[in-house]
Amino acid sequence: MTYEFTNDWFAAHAKVVWDYIVPQVGISAALEVGSYEGASACYLIDTLAKDRPIELHCIDTWHGGIEHADSNTDMTAVERRFQDNTKRAIAAAAHPVNLTVHRGASDSMLAKLLVEGRRNSFDFIYIDGSHMADDVLCDAVLAFRLLKVGGTIAFDDYLWFETLPEGKDPLRCPKTAIDAFVNLHFRKLDVLPAPLMQLFATKLSD
Repeated sequence: MTYEFTNDWFAAHAKVVWDYIVPQVGISAALEVGSYEGASACYLIDTLAKDRPIELHCIDTWHGGIEHADSNTDMTAVERRFQDNTKRAIAAAAHPVNLTVHRGASDSMLAKLLVEGRRNSFDFIYIDGSHMADDVLCDAVLAFRLLKVGGTIAFDDYLWFETLPEGKDPLRCPKTAIDAFVNLHFRKLDVLPAPLMQLFATKLSD
């Protein structure tokens, strides 16, 4: 399948790990925070819908994050590519794909799913939205409640940071929040071996 992506980060850095971990999880219902052009969403559709019907929820504002503020990225075009890419993936899927797109802030959209009774509903949740530590922590805490016991939560950009004039800012990188979340839930999570650009953990209990 040919898609329109303007970068190859997912294919170059994440795909080899997902090829190993995703088949082990047994995913029928997945959720991702941060969809951008749809690379991870298309991977899930291509990989999972070969064998079974799947449900996929994608959350994004398509406004961009702090790293896009000075890059002149056309986020309208990014959203269009997401829509086009996921349509292609669904059209080529062997089994039905129930894709729900939540256009809005992740805290509101995750909370809405909880209010709608989706607690313990998802087999796999991927956190790849805002890189601000407080946002990442909020996404993680809400997503944990939506994740089934035995399901897997994955975090992108574990070691990502900005090069700022004053040096690294621990509040403007995901690692601070991911470490805090894992430490606070250490009795309820089993961290899986993976390269340090991403972190995967299985939910052991509520």
